[in-house]
Amino acid sequence: MCRASYPPSSGRLLAAETNGVLTSLSLTNFKAWKSIDKMRLAPITALFGTNSSGKSSILQFLLMLKQTADSADRSVVLHLGDEKSLVSLGTISDVAFKHAENPELSLGVEWELPKPLDIKDPETQKQPLFKSTNMSLSSQIAVNGGGKLATKSMIYALGNDSFALTRKADKNEYTLTTSSNKFQFKRAIGRAWPLPAPVKFYGFADEIRTYHQNAGFLSELELEFEKMLRGVYYLGPLRDFPRREYTWTGGDPSDMGRRGEYAVQAIVAARERGEKISRGKGKSRFTLEQYVAHWLKELKLIDEFRVVEIKKGTNLYRVHVKRSPGSSEVLITDVGFGVSQILPVLVLCYYAPEGSTILFEQPEIHLHPSVQRGLADVFIDAMRVRKVQIIVESHSEDFLRRLQRRVAEATEISEKDAAIYFCDIQNGEAKLTTLELDTYGNFLEWPRDFFGDPMGDIAAMQQAVMKRRGITED
Repeated sequence: MCRASYPPSSGRLLAAETNGVLTSLSLTNFKAWKSIDKMRLAPITALFGTNSSGKSSILQFLLMLKQTADSADRSVVLHLGDEKSLVSLGTISDVAFKHAENPELSLGVEWELPKPLDIKDPETQKQPLFKSTNMSLSSQIAVNGGGKLATKSMIYALGNDSFALTRKADKNEYTLTTSSNKFQFKRAIGRAWPLPAPVKFYGFADEIRTYHQNAGFLSELELEFEKMLRGVYYLGPLRDFPRREYTWTGGDPSDMGRRGEYAVQAIVAARERGEKISRGKGKSRFTLEQYVAHWLKELKLIDEFRVVEIKKGTNLYRVHVKRSPGSSEVLITDVGFGVSQILPVLVLCYYAPEGSTILFEQPEIHLHPSVQRGLADVFIDAMRVRKVQIIVESHSEDFLRRLQRRVAEATEISEKDAAIYFCDIQNGEAKLTTLELDTYGNFLEWPRDFFGDPMGDIAAMQQAVMKRRGITED
């Protein structure tokens, strides 16, 4: 019997406010990537490519930003991780492109807010000064003389207006500037103390606001960035084995865990809250448990699914399933491994707050090709009814083909809702190829060796057949 604990409650997740959706990503000198310039992130973004081609590094980059923002240590510019982190990347040399000893990294993200950020004039607090739903952050990070990371510059943008904190040449002092032609920062009366370095890679030190009369609103920019990263969830490729019993102690798991180990607890927590999920206009609402059962049946994995408390008040639960309509009810441990592997994928799609960004790493592992195709339908449905953004790293041609088909059908997803990329290594560095879809779901250009060389195998097989038949006839 396993009495696993799980992450602390983060509140009513199904009713949580949306925090902003990522629209682009940029980076330089990160792992296998020398450079990525404004990679478009769509409601469904899919990364394909050969092994060790940099696909996972893109997900790791986002997880590194998230765990840095979550870290209580304000002095760490980038939290590269440890055994308890979402991702553990080693040292800065391990992270740097070609393992440079004194690397200089840059990062950039753009995201869309669920509603405009309205910043009033700091002096009058009446007139709107800046207002937009479009935000971005870019930072340059380098190793300083002491061998530690330091932020050389960071620039926030809200709409067309930007706010930059930049280190002076050869000095550990910074300047605060803005591109706005209707606003300028004003120093407070008194001695012009030098401005300190940013906090982490994205934060303005408290002194920045103290030393200026009208810089208080900078906190709102940081807050929006942190809120966006709080809305990022991750599920890894190696998922937990099914158990005969699960413990739920009354809280709300904050996510599924890296291995999906809290999926059952999330189902129970959602049930106890009595919340239901909209399935779209004209359809009855489902509980999380019903939604999971619906998809497991739709994917033809099992016919029935339910989570049952062994005895009231014990906090011990079992997952009961039926393989087919006429079969007996058994535990999840007594059916195929695929059910337990896809379970946290389904739960996370409908448990995460609306508007979240979910990172999936090889969700198709241990799944039959027909179920891999169905995964595309799950993601499209979650995108539609939960407004979640999904970034998936995959090797599944079946998943991609179903996605193309749904684009061609043009009922629930269009070519603009999908961004598909092929990653490979060229001359020692990772390269990103954008695979453009037309309105009929066809690729405008198909990269060489996208899924190996299946036609080559077919041709070789036919040649072998002809050769063997020729030998037999002799």
